[in-house]
Amino acid sequence: MINLNKPTIVVFTLLLIACQSKETIQNATSGTSLKYATGFSVQSVGNVHYVHVNSPYPGAKETYQYLLVPHAEEVPAHSSSTTVIRTPVKTIVCTSTTHIPLLDYLNETEKLIGFPTTDYISSEKMRARIDAGSVTDLGIDKGMNLEVLFSLKPELVMGYTMTSDLGQLRKIKDLGIPVVINAEYLEEHPLGRAEWIKFMALFFDKQQMADSVFNVIEQEYLATQLLASTATTRPTVMSGVVYGDAWFMPAGKNYAAHLLKDAGTHYLWNDTESNGFLEVSFESVYEKAKDADLWIGVGSFSSLKEIENAETRYALFNPFRNKQVYSYNARKGAKGGSEFLELGYLRPDLILKDLVKIAHPELLPEFDLFFHKKLN
Repeated sequence: MINLNKPTIVVFTLLLIACQSKETIQNATSGTSLKYATGFSVQSVGNVHYVHVNSPYPGAKETYQYLLVPHAEEVPAHSSSTTVIRTPVKTIVCTSTTHIPLLDYLNETEKLIGFPTTDYISSEKMRARIDAGSVTDLGIDKGMNLEVLFSLKPELVMGYTMTSDLGQLRKIKDLGIPVVINAEYLEEHPLGRAEWIKFMALFFDKQQMADSVFNVIEQEYLATQLLASTATTRPTVMSGVVYGDAWFMPAGKNYAAHLLKDAGTHYLWNDTESNGFLEVSFESVYEKAKDADLWIGVGSFSSLKEIENAETRYALFNPFRNKQVYSYNARKGAKGGSEFLELGYLRPDLILKDLVKIAHPELLPEFDLFFHKKLN
């Protein structure tokens, strides 16, 4: 069994998987098995994959279909609404930093040729390619330079959308460039988001590698969850900060709330039904959370002084007075990008270990916080 107290061992194991021969390709007739992700599904016939994105955006009534066909095979009959993509893809443009670790862990880092605002990328492997001029900066997300994008001639653009209006992604499709929607952010289960590595793998014929990577992450997550269940206490947790006139925090069905529950804590808003975010008045939060044990997730704040300068009433909360306030921005990329926001979707096992270390330090005595840090 992998030592839970040594995240470097897990990372090394995953890197070994990523260094397997590129010639190892899963028998496509076995399909793609999904245990947690609900946002996409796959049916395979031989080496051809019919991929459905079931929930492309919140409240979606439509689905998106993609037909993945090897270069050497004939394209089967399909509906006009289905996007055909030849595999394996040789070049790709991604639009979210969460897509970057998927490429890295599949050993497909070199396939990225363009990205909006490359400064956001933290991955050392990808930054080396950016510094070498191998990844073109396409400008701001949702406002990419389409002329430059078209000149790159990517075989695929992987994007995301919050609504039925695809905006610029539709313009990219009109240029004849295949666009695929990645909706990993809508998964409620932490392992569901990680399982989207299997989605990315389909475009590179790396299904077997994706399964291997995911299996290690799943094992680590479940083992840590089991360890947390042995704790004799469940510290109370508050989260979020004020933006504008309201305090924003994860709702009870949110991904973050799921992690807090699995870490053996009592999130004070775990009984709310939404899977999004709550907007609550400062007074309501204070009434409910003034005596909380922990405050986890404070936006971009990097010190207690910074928090108090923004809103003096923050200092009234018990976690502030007891210096039990934690940020998830312990790791930054070379240009200031957040490693938590980039890598966290794929590595919920590391997030969970952080939370267990914070809430129940006696359970992981040798583990050092990875994404999180205590603010002073």
